This record gives sequence, structure tokens and C-alpha cells, in this order.
Amino acid sequence: MDELDRLFGLLVAALARETRVAVPFPASEVYERLVPYRSNRSRLNVATHQDYEMAVLRLLAGERSYLQLEPETVREAMQREISGVNPDPAYFRSFPDAQVMVNGRAAERVLLADRAYAPARSDEDENEELVDTTGENPVPVPFVPPGTRRATPPVVRSKDALAANQCEYCGGVLPTNREARFCPHCGQPREGDLRCQGCGNALDVGWAYCLSCGRPTGFE
Repeated sequence: MDELDRLFGLLVAALARETRVAVPFPASEVYERLVPYRSNRSRLNVATHQDYEMAVLRLLAGERSYLQLEPETVREAMQREISGVNPDPAYFRSFPDAQVMVNGRAAERVLLADRAYAPARSDEDENEELVDTTGENPVPVPFVPPGTRRATPPVVRSKDALAANQCEYCGGVLPTNREARFCPHCGQPREGDLRCQGCGNALDVGWAYCLSCGRPTGFE
């Protein structure tokens, strides 16, 4: 594959993105918009701007029958320029309005080759296309892999939702036949500030030891 093949491949790809492969277009679009030199130099693997222009001239002149240029007199003029001793690579710029038609069979070979070497679709891409076809307006169906369990959100208890004999921290049932200042299940106080039994310093819920004296709180 040389620069002419690469130029034609990029041209077909650009036209395919616009669904215009079978639509005639002005010759100037090849080098001004569809496959300009500046943004395609590395992909064309050309060393100089003159090399790029020579590839465009060969393409527009009908080499390898990739394109058909009209009128025929313009195409023949480009062919004569190429066969000359010192051809002018920019000769095609004299005919910006000449009409270009892509060889459909050659374009099809390029597009089929692109599909053959395209990266394989991932499972995630395929899952995104799953749709619910049971309704009038199908909508995407979220995919959940087999065996996957959705995390259950934690239950948040409010004081209003708790019974009078339930601990507001763990929800455990408190005894009703005696006064319960602390929960027998989690050890947290029912109300008021928690104080260290050794030094009386205030404690936070869940602390295992007092910050002031280091004494175990008994509420781990």
C-alpha cells in the first residue's frame, strides 16, 4: 500500500461518514476539506507537501481507476501532466470545480477492509443495545450480569419510626419491666451525653476508650 492507496482510503472514510460515497463532489473538496494535508500527513506517510500534492494529482487523474473526473478533457490534461518530464504536483488546483465520482466497487473494498480490522465490540457495547420491545416506545433495558447482587441500601431509622422500647442506635428491643439507661445490645445511652465513669469526660457514640483517662467505656 502506497500513498495513493492511503489517500483513497481516507477519502472514502470521510465520504462514508457523511454518507456521500455515491454523490459527485467538486475536486477542491479532496484537498481542502475531506483529506487536507495538515491533518492527514502522518496517516498518509508523506514526507513533503509536494508528495501529498502528487498523490492528489494521481488520484484525480484516475490512476488505478479509484476516481472518475469530469469533464474528460480535464482528466486527460492531468494525465498528460503526470507523464511529463517535470510534472507540476499542484496542477490539479487549476480545476477546482471539476466533478469527482468515486469508483463504487473500489470504495466497497475499502469499507469492507475497515470493518474486518475494526476492534471487536465489548460486552458492554452489546449490552447497551438491549431494548425492551414490549411497549410502543422501546427503551434501553439495564443489563445485570447473572449472579450479580445489587447492594442493599442501609436502613435509616428515625426516632419517630422507632417504638418507645427500641434503641435509637441499633433498633434493639429494650426491656420494659425496668429502667434502661443504656441499651443491652449495643451499650449506647438512651438519652443525654455519654460520660466516662472514671473521669466524667464527655464521650462520643462508638468510642471504646476515653480520650482523657484511657479507661474502657464498655460501649464497643
